Amino acid sequence: MKFIHTADLHIGKSVCEHSMLDEQRYILGEILKVVEVERPDAVLVAGDVYDKSVPSAEAVAVLDDFLVNLSSTGTKVFVLSGNHDSAERIAFGGRLMERNGVYLSPVYSGSFNPVTLKDDFGEVDVWMLPFVRPATVRACLASEEDRSKVVDYTTAMRAAIAQMNFTEGRRNVLIAHQFVTGAERSESEENVGGLDNVDASVFEKFDYVALGHIHKPQNVFKDTAEFVRVRYSGTPLKYSLSEASHKKSLTVVELNGGTEGYAELSVREIPLVPLHDVREIRGTFAEVVSPEFRSQQIANGKRLDDFIYVKLTDENDVPDAALKLRGIYPNLMMLDYDNERTRNQKIMVGVDRVEQKTPMQLFGEFFSDMTRRELNEEESEFVRGIIDGIWEKK
Repeated sequence: MKFIHTADLHIGKSVCEHSMLDEQRYILGEILKVVEVERPDAVLVAGDVYDKSVPSAEAVAVLDDFLVNLSSTGTKVFVLSGNHDSAERIAFGGRLMERNGVYLSPVYSGSFNPVTLKDDFGEVDVWMLPFVRPATVRACLASEEDRSKVVDYTTAMRAAIAQMNFTEGRRNVLIAHQFVTGAERSESEENVGGLDNVDASVFEKFDYVALGHIHKPQNVFKDTAEFVRVRYSGTPLKYSLSEASHKKSLTVVELNGGTEGYAELSVREIPLVPLHDVREIRGTFAEVVSPEFRSQQIANGKRLDDFIYVKLTDENDVPDAALKLRGIYPNLMMLDYDNERTRNQKIMVGVDRVEQKTPMQLFGEFFSDMTRRELNEEESEFVRGIIDGIWEKK
C-alpha cells in the first residue's frame, strides 16, 4: 500500500508580513502533480493545515480547492488537525466528506474508529490522533486512577493510544501531530521549552507513524538509532530563514506484507521546488547592490525575486537601505546588520539559545537577574505549578 505523507501546510501564513498564499497555491499544485504520477492509495496530511485556528476566507478557499482536486484523482485523503488548527473547524463536514474519500480528524474524545484500507497483502487500519495536550486526554478518561497517570505529553499519548482497539493481523498506520524527543526543530515552530516532548516508544504498535509539527523532514531517533517507522515529512515550503538549508519534499511510504512483527516498509522522498527560495545574502551595501554581485547570483541559479534576508556588514547604517534594496530584491524579507556595533549588543541575547531552555529555567534566570538571588524551594514549587497549569490549558 502506498501513502504520500505531508504536513504543516500552514495555509494563510505570513512571513515577515508577506502573505504566502500564492506560494502555497503553487506548491499544492505541485503536490497534486506528484499524486497524479505516483497514484498513492492515500495522502496523509499530518496537521497544521491552517496557520491560525480561525483561518481567513482565502485560506479556506485554498484548502477547499486542494481537497477537491485531490479527491478527483481517486486517492483517499486524511486531514489531521494540529496545534495551529481549530479541531472543531477541521472536523466540520467530516461525515459528508467521507463519501468522497476525504477523512477529517474528529475532535478528540478518547474513542477511535480507524479507516480500513485493503491491498493485496490484506487490511490496513489508518488511525487519526489530532494534537492533544495532557489536560485534553485526562478529561476523556473515566477513572481518577487513569487520570492520575497522565503527568506529561508522553503519558498522555500512551493513554490515548491505549484507547485504540487493534485488530489482530492488520497493519496499523497512525497520523499524529506532536513533538517526539530528539527531532530537530526550526525557529518557525511553536516551542514550549521541552515540556511537549513525547518519547518514540509510545508508537511501537504501529507499522508507520506519519508525524507533523516539525518542519524539517527526518526520521525520529529512538535509543540513539533512527526509528524509520516514525517520521516527519516536514513542511512543503520554507517558513523561516532557519529552514533555508532544508530540502523540502514529500515522503512516499510503501507498506507491504510481513510474516511477523512489522510490515515491510520502504520510504523515499520526492523533492518539492518552490516558486521562490528562501536565502540570505551578506556583504556591504555597495557589494550586494553591485551588478557583479547580481550577475553572480543569477549565474549560480539564484533568482533576485527569492525571499531574501539581507545582512549588511557596513559599520554605519545606510539611509533608506531597505527601500533601495527592494528595487533589486522585490521580496526582501528582512534587513539586518552584522558589524562591531551589533556584535557588542548582547543585551537580552544570551549565548545559549532560548528555545533550548524550559520555561522554568527562563523564569529562574529572569528572577535571578532582577533580585540577585536564586529561587528558594517554596518559590520554585509555586512557579512550577503556575507554568504547568498554563501549558496544560494551551
